Amino acid sequence: MTSSLDKNYSKAYGHSLTPGTKPALILVDLVQAYFEPDCELFADVDDALQSALRILEIARERGILIIYTNVVYQAAGLDGGRFYEKALPLKHFCTGSPLGEFTAGIEPREDELIVSKQYPSAFFGTSLASTLTSKGIDTLIITGLTTSGCIRASCVDAMSSGFIPIVVADACGDRHEAPHEANLFDMRAKYAEVWSESDACDYLSKSVNIIG
Repeated sequence: MTSSLDKNYSKAYGHSLTPGTKPALILVDLVQAYFEPDCELFADVDDALQSALRILEIARERGILIIYTNVVYQAAGLDGGRFYEKALPLKHFCTGSPLGEFTAGIEPREDELIVSKQYPSAFFGTSLASTLTSKGIDTLIITGLTTSGCIRASCVDAMSSGFIPIVVADACGDRHEAPHEANLFDMRAKYAEVWSESDACDYLSKSVNIIG
């Protein structure tokens, strides 16, 4: 069945994007809500976090631009719109909630960018695209949570904004393997390249210092 599916999709979506020479790394929504067992957003994705942290270490060594995202709402989700109405657990991301804080190991430095958003995509309603453009970035290495939600939305908008999206399968996670794998398949087919952690680290280790 899988081979038949791959063969079917390869007829229309067998082409690959060529990564550019000026990448940035984004770590999407690695916040405590997804790591707290008592929270309904708990996703059991520590392996993805550890993979993202290893990639982060190499990106820092190479001087790559690093971006973190989180979701932050005003009291009672005043600025959350239909997304806040639809996804009730977003209440945990109202200002002041400890579940909205970055999880252990995610400690942004002063020279690293934090993009706070209210919707799934890191690009929608934020200045991310213009920031990347101003820095000459052509490729975005995407890690974080969740594969079927904010990773996919950010991937599609990265491509739509003219950047080459590289989704790192090992460094992304979801609350179940089925949506994780299904969305990786779809992104690989239509919107992005999907790489292993090893491939991403190898690429970053060869990239030039582009901060500044």
